[in-house]
Amino acid sequence: MEHEPSERHLPRLTRRQFLALSAGSLALGVGGYAWGIEPHWVQVNRRTLPIAGLPPALVGRTLVQLSDLHVGPVVSSDYLIASLKLVSSLAPDLIVITGDFMTCEGMEQIDAAVRVMEHLQPGPLGCLAVVGNHEYTLNWSRTEVADRLVRRLTDLGIRVLRNECQVVAGLQVVGLDDLWGPRFRPQDVLPKLDAATPVLTLCHNPDAVDLPAMARLRGWVLSGHTHGGQLRPPFLPPPVLPVKNRRYTAGEFALGNGRWLYINRGLGYLRRVRFNVRPEITLFQMQRA
Repeated sequence: MEHEPSERHLPRLTRRQFLALSAGSLALGVGGYAWGIEPHWVQVNRRTLPIAGLPPALVGRTLVQLSDLHVGPVVSSDYLIASLKLVSSLAPDLIVITGDFMTCEGMEQIDAAVRVMEHLQPGPLGCLAVVGNHEYTLNWSRTEVADRLVRRLTDLGIRVLRNECQVVAGLQVVGLDDLWGPRFRPQDVLPKLDAATPVLTLCHNPDAVDLPAMARLRGWVLSGHTHGGQLRPPFLPPPVLPVKNRRYTAGEFALGNGRWLYINRGLGYLRRVRFNVRPEITLFQMQRA
């Protein structure tokens, strides 16, 4: 007659083995979450955007900011298309896109980027954008690639501002070319602004706000570029950020002298991993400051 194994015959885990097993299971769980769930778990971040001197026609109107889609071999186009359809369901009055439409080595991703962007329905006040460093390819230097993408986006009704200003219902919207690219020239547009009219600035890389050329600019600057670091340990800053000013992670920053910065965490990624930094669609309601 066989006997059930008694407790004393069962193998026992040492404390060290138990801790190692627990740590391994936790690491697998966190890794699966950071790869399989959070990279596509989009957050619609609803905020107010207080602007001094905002024209009455824009009070209460909504603005959606998108950033860093990174259409290419790493980010799923189906995921990005679903995110753009979510934007359309929010029915924003104005849409702005702060760069890095694609990740490319040359012209090879332009058609894919256009196919994705075809699913974005511009708001009644239009859709404005700026380019990011990745529009200039991996060495940030190929102007012909950025130029080709801009022409294709223009055909979709997306106005790409390259050191230019577009007035939207009495609000000056300034778009600056990318800081790392070869055409960053704020001096081409900033001196031409009307000091009596409110300004909203689109600039892919938030480091640009620290430059002397930007010191006299007032109002809000909307940026992207950082992806929020993509990985943020609890209660700690992200260990990797593509900026010189390490405080520019994500969210709102007071710059002083009537200047404010908002950094969108982006929709895409360069590597499929996010932890504690969900992809973001920012829905602003414009108000008078």
